[in-house]
Amino acid sequence: MIHKTAIVHRDAEVAEDCEIGPYCVIGSGVTLGAGCRLHSHVVLEGPMRAGEHNEFFPFCCAGQKTQDLKYKEEPTHLVIGDHNVFREFVTLHRATSPGDRTVVGSHNAILAYSHIAHDCIVGDHVIMSNNATLAGHVTVEDRVVLGGFTAIHQFCRIGAMANTGGCSKVVQDIPPFMTADGNPAQVRTINKVGLERNGVTQEARHQILAAYKLLYREDGLNVADAVERIRKELPPSEGLQRLCDFVSASKRGISR
Repeated sequence: MIHKTAIVHRDAEVAEDCEIGPYCVIGSGVTLGAGCRLHSHVVLEGPMRAGEHNEFFPFCCAGQKTQDLKYKEEPTHLVIGDHNVFREFVTLHRATSPGDRTVVGSHNAILAYSHIAHDCIVGDHVIMSNNATLAGHVTVEDRVVLGGFTAIHQFCRIGAMANTGGCSKVVQDIPPFMTADGNPAQVRTINKVGLERNGVTQEARHQILAAYKLLYREDGLNVADAVERIRKELPPSEGLQRLCDFVSASKRGISR
C-alpha cells in the first residue's frame, strides 16, 4: 500500500497496513503504527513515532527539526498517539534539547495550516481550528477547542475543556473550563457549551460558574484570595480541585 512515487527510508518502521500516498517522503527514524494513512505529498522526518490510525492530509509536515535557534542538531523527538487527524499544511516540530519530546496525544483534530512547535504538549480530544498556532513549550490539556487563527505565546498553558474565540492572542494561562477571546485574550465566562458536550453535570457546571465569579467578578480579590475562597466556600469536587491547582501553579499568570 505504498505508492510507487513515495520515498520510504530503509530505516523507517512502517506497519504493513499503512497507506502511503503519492509523493510522500518518510525519513530515517520514523515509526508509523497500524492503520496510518498518508494521503499525498506528506513529509515525515525522524526521530518521530506515530501510533495507530493517524491520518495525514496533503502537505502535512511532521518531525522536522525545531525552529528554535538554540538547537544544535542533537537527537530530539516527536511522539504522536492514536486516531489523530492532521489536515493540510499542518506542521509539527521536534523538541529542542537532547532527549526532549514534543508530544501530541490521541483523538485530536488539527485543522489546516495549524502549527505545533517544539516542546509542546497536547492532550487528547483537542480541536485546533484552521491556522491555530502554538509557540514553543505550550501545554494544551484535554478537550480544548482553539478557534481559528488563535496564537498562543511560549510557555502558556490552556486548561482542560477551555476554548478560545477566533483570532485570539493568548499571552497568559487560560484556566480549565473557561472561554477566552480577544487581543490580548481575556476570559469572558465559563465554556458552558463545551462542558455540556463533555458530559459535565448541571450541578458541577453551577459550581464552576460560582468559582469563575470569585476569580473574575468579585471586587477586591486577588487570585490567591479567590482560590482560597473557592476551596473554603464551594463543595469540594474534582473539577474545582483541578481549577484551583491549575491557577495556583501558573507561572505566567492567568488571563483576566
